[in-house]
Amino acid sequence: MRFGALMSVLSAAGLLAACASSPTSNFYTLAGASARSGDGARQASSGTPFFFELAPVDMPSQVARNQLVVQTSPAQVKVLEEERWASLPADEVRRALSSDLTQRLGSIDVYGTSYPPSATVYHVKVSVQRFESWPGSHAVIDAVWSVRTTGGDSVLTYRTVAQEAVAQGYSTLVDGHRKAVDEIATAITAGVRGLNALPASAKAKNGAASRPVPVPSCPTASAVTSASGSGGAN
Repeated sequence: MRFGALMSVLSAAGLLAACASSPTSNFYTLAGASARSGDGARQASSGTPFFFELAPVDMPSQVARNQLVVQTSPAQVKVLEEERWASLPADEVRRALSSDLTQRLGSIDVYGTSYPPSATVYHVKVSVQRFESWPGSHAVIDAVWSVRTTGGDSVLTYRTVAQEAVAQGYSTLVDGHRKAVDEIATAITAGVRGLNALPASAKAKNGAASRPVPVPSCPTASAVTSASGSGGAN
């Protein structure tokens, strides 16, 4: 009995030691960092002249998981079990974009909330085509996004490819993605402001059915941002 009891104690001690030595997970988020300085960020207020509504972000299925997925070659990826997002990447990108747009536009994201029926609302949709993480090299977000007005014929559709160089370390890789989100937010801000500057007759539904709808010039966030635009009714 004493021998059996001793073995039980040793087994329990071994299990505790194994648990104590198990690797701990690190969690990362794209939220919390402020928008880049010099981008015209300002505090949103309840008296804002318009609102925006950022829909849930589409994300490639291969990175739609809590674990960080990093590129080891153009055709191979590695899933990091101990390096994780605080929430799914689509939610992280949407939350960071919403924060950036709120500051840059001085507006309010009304997705999922009520707003006055007469309010001008710009509906923003973002579809991420590539979300690549290259440790010690660069982070890439390739996104197609659109902006349209409520009940209007004007719609802008663009593609922004944001690439940020990163140093070694997963924290710097996440920071690279945060900066890439900032670039996309800058481009979307230009798109919203461009639509907002259009004459009311151009934005109103059927307000200028016999004339072409003017389209603002294509916004660019930086030298690594490429874009192509279109305007018209859906």
